Amino acid sequence: MFRKRMGLIAATVAAGAMLLTACNGDDTAVGSAASGAADVASGAADAGSRAAEAAKAALSSLDFRGGTAKQNNAPANTGDFANPAGKPTTPAGAKWVQLSATKAGDLDPVVANGAGFTLYRFDKDTADPSQSNCNDACAVTWPPVIVDPHGKIFIDGIKKKDVGVVKRADGSLQVTLGGWPVYRFSKDLKPGDTNGQGVGGTWFGVTPDGQKAGGGAVPVPSVSSGAPAAKPASNAVLFDDKNFADNGSQGLSGKGCQNVSRDNVASSVQAEGSLKLWTGADCTGKSKVIDGNVADLAAIGFDNDVSSVFFG
Repeated sequence: MFRKRMGLIAATVAAGAMLLTACNGDDTAVGSAASGAADVASGAADAGSRAAEAAKAALSSLDFRGGTAKQNNAPANTGDFANPAGKPTTPAGAKWVQLSATKAGDLDPVVANGAGFTLYRFDKDTADPSQSNCNDACAVTWPPVIVDPHGKIFIDGIKKKDVGVVKRADGSLQVTLGGWPVYRFSKDLKPGDTNGQGVGGTWFGVTPDGQKAGGGAVPVPSVSSGAPAAKPASNAVLFDDKNFADNGSQGLSGKGCQNVSRDNVASSVQAEGSLKLWTGADCTGKSKVIDGNVADLAAIGFDNDVSSVFFG
């Protein structure tokens, strides 16, 4: 009897020891996982802090001047004056940047550079912390506003506290407004153009404090059923998707009636001037005159229903 009792006690002690070991093991695993998660969070916070410090240091190296570049006697063929319309920033073009509160088309207020070109922001970027997510081909279509370290920024109707810079993936410094990186648009070919407004539903003119110009509304052109306006378009681009998304498009140009190469696929149109859309080939069927860009053809009952276009 004594031996049985001793055996039972020993088994109980062993089981308890095993349970205690298992519990300690679980605690160690949980503690290790928690420590790992804390390390990741700490690393992310450190990276964000380093980026913020780098941006602060870069900003402090810039020379801010009140007024326009011309008022400050900026050299010709430098800064915004040196950047070709619709093209990426040149080395000379990064010497200085001008930010002016102004009006362009229906956008009031909106920010333009020293050459009068509208500046834009991208919804897929972030403002806090500032980060540009437009690189490679995107940065060709939407040239970022770049300034050299120790370069000048002329502010005209803009509060200095709203201006910043962020380091891009290629190491260059991009100007920000309200934390949002700012860009030009490759299809804005003359001062005051606002062809980038509403593109893809993610690109909008930027206001002096970094908000979306026009309240972020996609422009809706005037539409009539009468004859074309006095200044007709001579060409147009028909996009397969609304908001001018680059998921397929086709161009048309010339005078008179032009059949589209792929009919009944267009959902948005870009044109400078008026033209007439037709549902049938050779300008037959139902028609509608538009004057300027149409971001969503469904709004005028012509989504996936364009077979020909009349210019003139």
